Amino acid sequence: VPGSKSNLVSLHEDVTNDTSDLSEMKISYEKGSVEKGTMTVIGKNGYHDSIYINAAKIFQCIHIEKRKDRLMVRYGDDSVSPMLTLKDEYSQHVSYELAFNTLKYQDLLEEILLDSRVYPCHLLVVMLYDLQDRKFQARKIFDEEEPVAEVRKIEHYLFRFRTKLAAALARCRIKHGALSIEYILPETVRKQEQRASALPLCVWINTFKISLQDVFRDLKKEGFTRVESVSDFNRYTYCMDQHCHDVLFFPSSLKEELLNLDLFTDFKLVLQDKSRSLAVHSAQALLTTDDDIIVAHVGSHLTIAHMSALTIHSMSKIFVCGVKSSAKAAELRNLFSHMGCKNIQLLQEDFTEIGPTDPRLQKAKVILLLPQCSGLGVGNPIDFILNEHGDAGLLRDLFQGSVSEDKLRILAERQLNELMHAMKFNKVQAIVYCTCSVYREENELVVKKALESGVEGNKVQPYRLIPPVFSTCSNSKASTEIFFKMEPSEISSGCFLAILAREKDSSENVSVKDILAHAAVKGLLDGIVVEKSKEERKKQKVMQRRRNITGSGIEPKIAEVLHHHTVPSIKAEVSVSKAVSNIQQKNMKQTNSYVQRKKSIDPVSDTALPRVLKHTSHLSPMGKAYERQTLARKAHVERKRVVLKPVEIVLPPVITPYVSAQGNKP
Repeated sequence: VPGSKSNLVSLHEDVTNDTSDLSEMKISYEKGSVEKGTMTVIGKNGYHDSIYINAAKIFQCIHIEKRKDRLMVRYGDDSVSPMLTLKDEYSQHVSYELAFNTLKYQDLLEEILLDSRVYPCHLLVVMLYDLQDRKFQARKIFDEEEPVAEVRKIEHYLFRFRTKLAAALARCRIKHGALSIEYILPETVRKQEQRASALPLCVWINTFKISLQDVFRDLKKEGFTRVESVSDFNRYTYCMDQHCHDVLFFPSSLKEELLNLDLFTDFKLVLQDKSRSLAVHSAQALLTTDDDIIVAHVGSHLTIAHMSALTIHSMSKIFVCGVKSSAKAAELRNLFSHMGCKNIQLLQEDFTEIGPTDPRLQKAKVILLLPQCSGLGVGNPIDFILNEHGDAGLLRDLFQGSVSEDKLRILAERQLNELMHAMKFNKVQAIVYCTCSVYREENELVVKKALESGVEGNKVQPYRLIPPVFSTCSNSKASTEIFFKMEPSEISSGCFLAILAREKDSSENVSVKDILAHAAVKGLLDGIVVEKSKEERKKQKVMQRRRNITGSGIEPKIAEVLHHHTVPSIKAEVSVSKAVSNIQQKNMKQTNSYVQRKKSIDPVSDTALPRVLKHTSHLSPMGKAYERQTLARKAHVERKRVVLKPVEIVLPPVITPYVSAQGNKP
C-alpha cells in the first residue's frame, strides 16, 4: 500500500518462491481441452482470477533480472518449479499474452509502483498492467468463476489507489515524452510487434477430415474469396501457399472470426507456422509407399498430425519419440483421435536414447528432426510456444532481440548431438533438419559439422546435402539452393531447412521391384497395372479399411524419389527419369531395325541369365532389368517379334501397353 512495503508480498508466496528455470516450467491440460479448439474474443473487461495467477507465474519465469547497480525492485527468492493448470486454449493464450505484455512494460510498471511507493510482487505487476490497459476502470466479475483470495485482495488495493497510480503513469509519460505507453518501448520491439500483427495466418488442411475441394466450397459459403497472393488480401480473402499444396493463408485481422468457424473447431483447418508445413512436406517427398518415418521430438503435436495426414494414401508408420508418461500418451492419442490420425506409434524413449539398430525402426527411411532452437525467426511467439510446446524464455529473448552466448552454445551443441545421432541409423536414407532460428550457429554450422564428423562410418554411403523437394502439386519452382531459408518479414516467419540424403552407390544393383516402385512413384506407369504379390494385396486391403474419407477428391500425391537431385561429382548416379530418357534415345536410333526372340525359354537362373541376354547388350541397365523381369516371370514365351519404332518405348509384355516418346498412351 502507498507509503509502506505492505504485506502484498505475502499474499502470493507460491508465486514469489517459484523458480525462473524455464526448462522446468510445464503446462498441464485438463481433460477434454481438445474437444473444441475454441478461442474467445479477448476484451478489456478483465480476466478470470486463475488467468492472473497463471500470468504471474509465467511473468516470474521470464521477467528480466537487473544488474545489482540498477536493481531497484526485488521480487523475492525463486526456488520452486511452477505448475500451470490451463483449462482451455483461451486461458493458455491469454495467460501468455498478459505475461508477455507485462514483460514488455516491466520497467514502466516498476517505475509507477516506486513512484507510488508500492512494494511489488509478480502478481501485483501483472494486475497493474491489466488495470492501466482498462484505463483504470473496474474489472467485470464472472459469476461462474471460483474466486482467488490473493487476486481479489490485490485488486482491491490497486483499485483503491487507482488515482495515484494513474497520476504516476502520467508523470512517466511526460518524462519520456510519449503520447501513449507504446512509444516508451524500444523501436526494435515496436517494429517486431508491427510485423507480427501484419503476419498472415497460416493454416493447413486436415485431409483426414475434409478434402481441399470441400474446404474451398465451405469457405465460399462463409463469404471468402480466393486470391492469388497475400498482396491481394482484402478483408474476407485467402490464398494458396506456393510451396505446400494443402496450406492456406488468411489476413491476420480475421483470426478471432476464423477460430470460431466449424472448420477450425472440428480440426478441419489447423493453425500452425509455415515452417513446420515445409518440414513435413520435405519429409513426405522423400518417402515411398511403405517407408516409415521417425519424428525425433514429441513437442510438435500438430506437426505429427500433419505428417500423418500427408501419408494418408500410403502404408507408412510415424514413430514419435519422447512420450515419457502414460498420461502424456493418453493425451496425445486423444488429440490424434479427434484429428483422425491412425498411423502414429508413440515411443517412450528420447530420440538419442534409441539405438540405430532398434528392430522397431528398421523400415524407417526418413528422420524428421525439429530440435529446440532459439526461435527468434518466429512471427507470433505465443502461438509458437503453445503449438510447438516451446520454451517460454522465447518471449524474453524476442523482447531483448537476442539470445545469450551461453544459451546459444548449449542449443547448438544439443542440435549437433541429435543430428549426428540421426546419421547413425544405417537404414535411414534421408534426414530433414528444420529450425526457426536466425543464427548460423544453429543452422548451417550445425549441418556442416555433422557432415564433417563422418559419424555414419565406412560401411554405409555418406550423407550429402540436396535441395528440398516440396509437393509436385504446388506452384513452387524446383529449388537450386542447398539450404532453404526464409527471413522474418511481414508476410512470413523465419525458417531454415536442410535435407541430408545418402549418396547413391554406383555399384548397387537395382532390383526390378525397386525400379517399378520408383517408376510408379514418378508417375511413369500411369494406366499400367503391375501384378502385386499376395502380401501387397493384403496390405492394400488393410489400407482401404483405414481410409475413412468420403468424397475426398484428392488424387494420391506423387512423391519425389530420394535421389531426385544429383551432385555433378557423382557421375554414376542415375535417376529413374534419366534412365527412361536413355531408353527413349536408344530406341529412336533403332529405326527400321528389330530384334527377334525365337526360343522356348525355361525359367532362367542367375548364372544363365547373361547368356540369354547377350543380344540385349545394347540396352541400358534399366532396359536389362526390364528384360530380366520378363524372362524370369514366364516359364515359356511364345515366339514373338518386337519392332522398335523410332518414337516408341517397347516395354516388356508384363507391363504393356506401351508409352509413346511424348509420354502419351495410344
